[in-house]
Amino acid sequence: MPLRLPDRLPAIEILKKENIFVMTESRAHIQMIRPLKIVVLNLMPLKITTETDLIRLLSNTPLQMEVNFMKLKSHTPKNTPVEHMMMFYKDFDVLRLQKWDGMIVTGAPIELLDFEDVEYWEEIKEIFDWARTHVTSTLYICWAAQAGLYHFYGVPKYPLSKKMFGIFRQYPLVHDLPIFRGFDDVFMMPHSRHTEIRREDIDRVADLTVIAESPESGISMVMARNGREFFFTGHLEYAPDTLDKEYKRDVGKRDDVEIPLNYYPDNDPNKDPLVTWRSHANLLFTNWINYYVYQETPYNIDEIR
Repeated sequence: MPLRLPDRLPAIEILKKENIFVMTESRAHIQMIRPLKIVVLNLMPLKITTETDLIRLLSNTPLQMEVNFMKLKSHTPKNTPVEHMMMFYKDFDVLRLQKWDGMIVTGAPIELLDFEDVEYWEEIKEIFDWARTHVTSTLYICWAAQAGLYHFYGVPKYPLSKKMFGIFRQYPLVHDLPIFRGFDDVFMMPHSRHTEIRREDIDRVADLTVIAESPESGISMVMARNGREFFFTGHLEYAPDTLDKEYKRDVGKRDDVEIPLNYYPDNDPNKDPLVTWRSHANLLFTNWINYYVYQETPYNIDEIR
């Protein structure tokens, strides 16, 4: 939790220049505690796995959070028991009546389809537009990041000649952003995708800022609206064995499957994967929750605009 310091204490400005967060007494006085409300639109086929991955990261903060899961009316999941969906998920039409401190929209295995050909594209667009006025900060992951960038800013996606698959070095480009507090000069991020977005398209949009990228895997993080929207092209939320399961599921069944890069020791799939992204994943989600959700959301949640 942030330090509470007297107003105008010289240390406040000094520490701010070092990218260390402090809270003045006057600001702390008006902050009252209530649980943060987080909604997850889970588009992944293995919903229970994705739920676990995200909750693992969200739980690594001292803040109380209430997590709800959203489902689409225009799509019926095939790989998750109906009972699970009925018990833990609610339709957008139900959840849209509330406002939310934070939202996460996951990826989906539909990236080779044109956006307009996705069966639930109209509902997704409605949810994206709703989030802008009902959520303090939203994380868009993988396909959702591409979809959000396309819907809001007209940024296209492009097919790759071969799958981007493995763990790749990423370099923060705006070091003083709160999302990178505590980060090293380089961090690792899992990627598993058949399409990409390109820097030249992002640079044409004044409202978008590329905040992390890789010479190997390209753009990894884009920010908009002062952190009310983040777009991640990779999967920091992945568990240690996610790429292993994906590789062993597809090898021999698809002609575009290669051993995930920088993942197995000695590139040997018979060895346990080397986990190199977990600490930065925890730090990133903690920073997002603290600096872009908790510190920015109003105590009266209905004041979110």
